Amino acid sequence: MRPNASLRLFAVIMIAAVVAFLALPGRSEPVFAADSAKAMALMECETGAFIAEKNADERLPMASTTKIMTALVVLENCRMDDMVFVPDEAVGTEGSSVYLQNNERISVEDLLYGLMLASGNDAAVALAVHVGGSTEGFAALMNKRAEELGLENTHFVTPNGLNDPEHYTTARELCMIAREAIRNEAFRAIVSTKYHRTASGAHERTFKNKNALLWDFDGAFGVKTGYTMAAGRCLVFGAERDGMTLVGALLNCRPMFETASELLETAFETYENARIVSAGSVIMRVKVENSDDCILEIAAKDSIIALLKKDAARSFRVETELYGPVAAPVKAGQALGRLRVFSSEELIGETELIAGADIRERDILWWFRLLFKRMTA
Repeated sequence: MRPNASLRLFAVIMIAAVVAFLALPGRSEPVFAADSAKAMALMECETGAFIAEKNADERLPMASTTKIMTALVVLENCRMDDMVFVPDEAVGTEGSSVYLQNNERISVEDLLYGLMLASGNDAAVALAVHVGGSTEGFAALMNKRAEELGLENTHFVTPNGLNDPEHYTTARELCMIAREAIRNEAFRAIVSTKYHRTASGAHERTFKNKNALLWDFDGAFGVKTGYTMAAGRCLVFGAERDGMTLVGALLNCRPMFETASELLETAFETYENARIVSAGSVIMRVKVENSDDCILEIAAKDSIIALLKKDAARSFRVETELYGPVAAPVKAGQALGRLRVFSSEELIGETELIAGADIRERDILWWFRLLFKRMTA
């Protein structure tokens, strides 16, 4: 159990109290051009930092970029090899379609490819009914997932993004949804696929991904296009280079692929991730009370990564705090304190400090040995 706050104390030993990097001339501020977009946001995924934004918190319709959440909820609630009987309500759904037939039997996997590559609105309905019992039931699952992600300006009514005044999101929250979705390996594999040929269904279908970035931008892996009259042209995009993963959202942006490419190129040219603290690195060594093994290594539980401009001057302050005196017994991995990294007064990141090994407390045999030693001294 974590000791009372009044018992907390700052560690006497401050390892790497200041971490300094070579100071080099700073670069000029990058220009992220997105004049043609109604709203835009660009996020670095590992840190969750937003690199650029425009009207990022304005509630707007998002058309078929809705299907990112649809696919995520499906993948989290059923298996890829599950078979779906296409319901009546899915057949003939307006807009983009994979032309499902009534009572056709088709796999979840093939429907997901039809959903994310061909943007099949009928595939969205078939999956929604399969997982949620109805489109309304599935929308409830989508909204529950949005709540779990801490989204405050997103609400789903349909699984495909067809226009409804109560169906909306923001550019910022679309990035947050995409960041969560690409953590799912199956999702990332689907959205990065250029072509898919079905292995189930009433007949063979071939889907081509509508995302031109997969062909035109080095490192692109997705994510989803969208269009309705109300939403305009929408795009959620993602790319990875040199260990840095970016996702972005453009809402109501006519030259969406060109704009996305410019945003990504500017970000990759300007920023990089710097590992300030590595997971498992030993931060300090402390004396353990009530133990023969009196010295314990304490390590960082997680890495701390900072998104930084390339070639900029960098300096950080690292603070360590123990929750209280360290006394046996101690279990490896046990939380004993926190480590925080600051740039000036801004908190860059923090992680728990954990025990690097098991430490046993002194048992009764130890006390007998001590008594015997003193009696025979």
